[in-house]
Amino acid sequence: MSHSSAEAIFALELQAVNKQFSSGSRSVNALRSVSLTIDKGAVVGLVGPDGAGKTTLLRLTAGLLLPDTGTITVFGHNCTDQLADVHRLIGYMPQRFGLYEDLSVAENLKLYADLHGVSHSVREQRFQALMSMTGLAAFTERLAGQLSGGMKQKLGLACTLLSQPALLLLDEPSVGVDPVSRRELWSIIEHQVKANDMTVLLSTAYLDEAERCSDVILLDEGHILAHNSPAAFKQSMQGQSYRLSSPSLSNRNLQNKLSGQSDVIDAVIQGDKVRVISANKDLATLPLFNAEFEGIRIEATAPRLEDAFIALLRAQHPLTATQAISPNVKTTTVINDATVIKVEGVDRWFGNFQAVKKLNFSVNRGEIFGLLGANGAGKTTTFRMLCGLLPVSNGQLSVAGVDLSKAAAKARARIGYMSQKFSLYEHLSVLQNLNFFSSAYGLRNAQRKNRIQWALQQFELEAEKNTNSGDLPLGYKQRLAMACALMHEPEILFLDEPTSGVDPLARREFWNRTNQLAASGVTVLVTTHFMEEAEYCDRLLIMREGDILTSGTPAEIKQQVRSVDLPEPTMEDAFIQLVEAKIS
Repeated sequence: MSHSSAEAIFALELQAVNKQFSSGSRSVNALRSVSLTIDKGAVVGLVGPDGAGKTTLLRLTAGLLLPDTGTITVFGHNCTDQLADVHRLIGYMPQRFGLYEDLSVAENLKLYADLHGVSHSVREQRFQALMSMTGLAAFTERLAGQLSGGMKQKLGLACTLLSQPALLLLDEPSVGVDPVSRRELWSIIEHQVKANDMTVLLSTAYLDEAERCSDVILLDEGHILAHNSPAAFKQSMQGQSYRLSSPSLSNRNLQNKLSGQSDVIDAVIQGDKVRVISANKDLATLPLFNAEFEGIRIEATAPRLEDAFIALLRAQHPLTATQAISPNVKTTTVINDATVIKVEGVDRWFGNFQAVKKLNFSVNRGEIFGLLGANGAGKTTTFRMLCGLLPVSNGQLSVAGVDLSKAAAKARARIGYMSQKFSLYEHLSVLQNLNFFSSAYGLRNAQRKNRIQWALQQFELEAEKNTNSGDLPLGYKQRLAMACALMHEPEILFLDEPTSGVDPLARREFWNRTNQLAASGVTVLVTTHFMEEAEYCDRLLIMREGDILTSGTPAEIKQQVRSVDLPEPTMEDAFIQLVEAKIS
């Protein structure tokens, strides 16, 4: 290829690309006749529901897969027959950051430098610059497996940037990391684009992140549904976004009532109001606002990218009425006290390291209680102690009236636990997973059969019941994991980052179910890095380095950072300010 090809008009061009996968008797069209162009120096976001084809598109561009038909060119080089040239031009960071966990930070960097042919004359200088930029200079001897999620993310990015690629491909780079780490990631990306004239294509489940891109591509079922700038997407929703509040209904009740209305495309809790997207440009004229809803305050609000995403996808996939979950909380346990979880003076040490320091808090029956914190704050350790998976070093824990130090097994029988990685048996089918978990929880005969039928129906898993859980899209894995956690009708549900990486549609479906469970009396304890989700909690606890930084309702926590410069802080604003104030 002559030098002029490197100056090709497009950094990336796909023409009529198709890709199909087969798994057993199933075949999936991951991409269907996809054509797109990306300009040099652009930062392009790839969004869409789980299974839309985002990872496939990135892996094809990286040359890790070949298209069945169609062509892909990177700066004029064909990805099929000029693969060596393409590999020199791209850097690719997969979802799990592509690190070697048994190697140190420095050893990972050296390995990537060798793999990418980075010469010895420049590598030390690049190592130092990247370690300084990512804040990892003090951790070069630490094993990658012992880094927090945010540090792994930054090391993965540093390894990918070593070769100074012309096209940077990032597959969900901010999944499972806290807002501070996410913001640092974006400052690194923006610096690279400016300093090295880099082009970036990244997939993300966070629509607020996609708003920072110059262009956004919305994929659905292997098709491009829309490709535009964030500003154009938002303009298309002008006059359809509102915020509502009621003097007599809680936000959760108001959201539930609004969700069933025909002209309401979307209703989500946002701060102290419910955010609504309406198909009708004059929301107040809807039949909904009759005497029953008298006193509801309606205010127009600026549209956001997520509004357009939801509206476009709802048009493709009309909402089926979500069946009300009937968890039938066991009535054999009488809890006289409304406090269901009590934590008093709890410490947890790992050798000389204190992960949790003198924690005190309580959670009431039917409450959704959120545990937030930066990576490494002690959330997961606290969670594991509450589930009876880790003993406390000092202090007392009681769950459902049972002292965990004396009768952990008895308490666990009343707990449902859904872990961050979903804890499914990937080589077992959906039905086999449900059978296994119901058996593990002691369900037998007709009761087990009834609960499995309930799970398949409630979570719309019937069509997938013979599919191996490892082959399911992320949103379906999440449904199955929640169904497994609820098989024995627990009184308390522990959710450890339950929506990490799932798209906004699956997140809404998940929280709809969670809200219904809480309304029926199930107590929910949740950890999340997604700050909009924290708004759904009744109360929150923010942790930092094993300590409680602050606690209260979402409104109370945002009030702590409200100022003249920030009159309407988001939960993300509050989190970042409070955590960084503590650091300094």
